[in-house]
Amino acid sequence: MKLYLVQHAKAASKNADPERPLTEEGYRDIQKVSAFIKPLNLSIDCIWHSGKKRAGQTAEVLKEVIDVSKEITAHEGLAPNDDVTAIKNEIVSDGRDIMIVGHLPFVSKLASLLLTGSESAAIAAFKQGGIICLEQNVDDNWQIDWMIIPELISPIHSS
Repeated sequence: MKLYLVQHAKAASKNADPERPLTEEGYRDIQKVSAFIKPLNLSIDCIWHSGKKRAGQTAEVLKEVIDVSKEITAHEGLAPNDDVTAIKNEIVSDGRDIMIVGHLPFVSKLASLLLTGSESAAIAAFKQGGIICLEQNVDDNWQIDWMIIPELISPIHSS
Protein backbone atom coordinates (compact mmCIF):
# COMPACT_ATOMS: atom_id res chain seq x y z
CA MET A 1 0.00 0.00 0.00
CA LYS A 2 1.23 3.48 -0.87
CA LEU A 3 0.30 6.80 0.63
CA TYR A 4 1.15 10.09 -1.06
CA LEU A 5 1.16 13.09 1.26
CA VAL A 6 1.08 16.48 -0.40
CA GLN A 7 1.31 19.92 1.15
CA HIS A 8 -0.84 22.27 -0.92
CA ALA A 9 1.02 24.68 -3.20
CA LYS A 10 1.58 28.34 -2.32
CA ALA A 11 -1.67 30.18 -1.61
CA ALA A 12 -2.74 33.81 -1.32
CA SER A 13 -2.71 35.40 2.10
CA LYS A 14 -5.95 35.76 4.07
CA ASN A 15 -5.69 39.53 3.59
CA ALA A 16 -5.51 39.18 -0.21
CA ASP A 17 -8.34 36.61 -0.39
CA PRO A 18 -10.04 34.95 2.61
CA GLU A 19 -10.56 31.74 0.60
CA ARG A 20 -6.78 31.52 0.03
CA PRO A 21 -6.67 30.17 -3.54
CA LEU A 22 -3.36 29.19 -5.13
CA THR A 23 -1.15 32.03 -6.31
CA GLU A 24 0.37 32.07 -9.79
CA GLU A 25 3.61 30.84 -8.22
CA GLY A 26 1.66 28.06 -6.47
CA TYR A 27 0.14 26.95 -9.78
CA ARG A 28 3.55 27.02 -11.47
CA ASP A 29 5.10 24.97 -8.67
CA ILE A 30 2.43 22.26 -8.63
CA GLN A 31 2.42 22.09 -12.44
CA LYS A 32 6.20 21.64 -12.33
CA VAL A 33 5.83 18.80 -9.79
CA SER A 34 3.02 17.26 -11.87
CA ALA A 35 5.16 17.30 -15.01
CA PHE A 36 8.02 15.72 -13.04
CA ILE A 37 5.91 12.83 -11.67
CA LYS A 38 3.97 12.20 -14.91
CA PRO A 39 6.54 9.64 -16.22
CA LEU A 40 5.99 7.59 -13.03
CA ASN A 41 2.50 6.68 -14.32
CA LEU A 42 1.09 6.75 -10.81
CA SER A 43 -2.13 4.84 -10.28
CA ILE A 44 -4.06 5.37 -7.06
CA ASP A 45 -7.51 4.62 -5.75
CA CYS A 46 -8.49 8.09 -4.60
CA ILE A 47 -7.36 11.61 -3.76
CA TRP A 48 -8.56 13.14 -0.52
CA HIS A 49 -8.17 16.85 0.19
CA SER A 50 -9.13 18.98 3.16
CA GLY A 51 -11.91 20.89 1.40
CA LYS A 52 -10.01 24.16 1.62
CA LYS A 53 -9.74 25.87 -1.76
CA ARG A 54 -5.92 25.72 -1.98
CA ALA A 55 -5.89 21.97 -1.25
CA GLY A 56 -8.65 21.28 -3.77
CA GLN A 57 -6.86 23.28 -6.47
CA THR A 58 -3.60 21.45 -5.79
CA ALA A 59 -5.40 18.09 -6.01
CA GLU A 60 -7.06 19.06 -9.32
CA VAL A 61 -3.69 19.84 -10.92
CA LEU A 62 -2.20 16.55 -9.69
CA LYS A 63 -5.11 14.42 -10.89
CA GLU A 64 -4.32 15.46 -14.46
CA VAL A 65 -1.18 13.27 -14.40
CA ILE A 66 -2.34 10.48 -12.07
CA ASP A 67 -4.66 7.59 -12.88
CA VAL A 68 -7.30 7.89 -10.14
CA SER A 69 -9.63 4.88 -10.18
CA LYS A 70 -12.22 6.27 -7.78
CA GLU A 71 -12.71 9.92 -6.96
CA ILE A 72 -11.17 13.13 -5.77
CA THR A 73 -13.08 14.26 -2.70
CA ALA A 74 -13.02 16.61 0.23
CA HIS A 75 -12.49 14.37 3.26
CA GLU A 76 -13.29 15.11 6.88
CA GLY A 77 -10.42 15.20 9.36
CA LEU A 78 -7.71 16.74 7.15
CA ALA A 79 -7.69 20.31 8.46
CA PRO A 80 -4.31 21.73 9.56
CA ASN A 81 -4.75 20.92 13.25
CA ASP A 82 -6.97 17.82 13.09
CA ASP A 83 -6.01 14.67 14.98
CA VAL A 84 -3.87 12.45 12.73
CA THR A 85 -4.57 9.20 14.60
CA ALA A 86 -8.10 8.80 13.19
CA ILE A 87 -6.85 9.27 9.61
CA LYS A 88 -3.93 6.89 10.23
CA ASN A 89 -6.38 4.22 11.40
CA GLU A 90 -8.66 4.84 8.41
CA ILE A 91 -5.76 4.57 5.95
CA VAL A 92 -4.45 1.36 7.50
CA SER A 93 -7.86 -0.32 7.65
CA ASP A 94 -8.79 0.88 4.14
CA GLY A 95 -5.72 -0.65 2.49
CA ARG A 96 -5.97 1.39 -0.72
CA ASP A 97 -3.36 3.58 -2.40
CA ILE A 98 -4.37 7.11 -1.42
CA MET A 99 -3.12 10.64 -2.02
CA ILE A 100 -3.89 13.18 0.69
CA VAL A 101 -3.55 16.87 -0.17
CA GLY A 102 -3.46 18.88 3.02
CA HIS A 103 -1.69 21.36 5.21
CA LEU A 104 0.99 21.77 7.82
CA PRO A 105 1.20 20.65 10.52
CA PHE A 106 -1.24 17.82 9.62
CA VAL A 107 0.74 16.12 6.81
CA SER A 108 3.98 16.36 8.78
CA LYS A 109 2.40 14.86 11.89
CA LEU A 110 0.78 12.06 9.88
CA ALA A 111 4.06 11.16 8.17
CA SER A 112 5.87 11.16 11.53
CA LEU A 113 3.20 9.00 13.17
CA LEU A 114 3.32 6.42 10.38
CA LEU A 115 7.12 6.34 10.17
CA THR A 116 8.07 6.52 13.85
CA GLY A 117 4.95 5.99 15.93
CA SER A 118 5.16 9.57 17.21
CA GLU A 119 3.44 12.49 15.51
CA SER A 120 5.95 14.91 17.02
CA ALA A 121 9.05 13.31 15.44
CA ALA A 122 9.15 15.89 12.59
CA ILE A 123 10.72 13.31 10.27
CA ALA A 124 9.97 14.98 6.90
CA ALA A 125 10.49 18.62 5.90
CA PHE A 126 7.40 19.37 3.83
CA LYS A 127 7.40 22.27 1.40
CA GLN A 128 4.45 23.84 -0.38
CA GLY A 129 3.68 21.77 -3.47
CA GLY A 130 5.87 18.91 -2.25
CA ILE A 131 4.96 15.21 -2.24
CA ILE A 132 6.24 12.41 -0.05
CA CYS A 133 5.45 8.82 -1.02
CA LEU A 134 5.23 6.39 1.89
CA GLU A 135 4.94 2.65 1.44
CA GLN A 136 3.74 0.07 3.93
CA ASN A 137 5.96 -3.00 3.71
CA VAL A 138 5.12 -6.65 4.38
CA ASP A 139 5.87 -6.19 8.10
CA ASP A 140 3.24 -3.41 8.24
CA ASN A 141 5.97 -0.82 8.84
CA TRP A 142 6.02 2.38 6.81
CA GLN A 143 9.04 3.73 4.97
CA ILE A 144 9.77 6.68 2.70
CA ASP A 145 9.76 5.56 -0.93
CA TRP A 146 10.53 9.02 -2.39
CA MET A 147 10.02 12.74 -1.85
CA ILE A 148 10.03 15.70 -4.23
CA ILE A 149 9.70 19.44 -3.68
CA PRO A 150 9.30 22.13 -6.36
CA GLU A 151 12.68 23.69 -5.59
CA LEU A 152 14.49 20.55 -6.77
CA ILE A 153 12.94 20.65 -10.24
CA SER A 154 14.13 22.95 -12.99
CA PRO A 155 11.50 25.31 -14.41
CA ILE A 156 9.16 24.09 -17.13
CA HIS A 157 10.28 25.38 -20.50
CA SER A 158 7.74 25.99 -23.20
CA SER A 159 8.73 25.42 -26.81
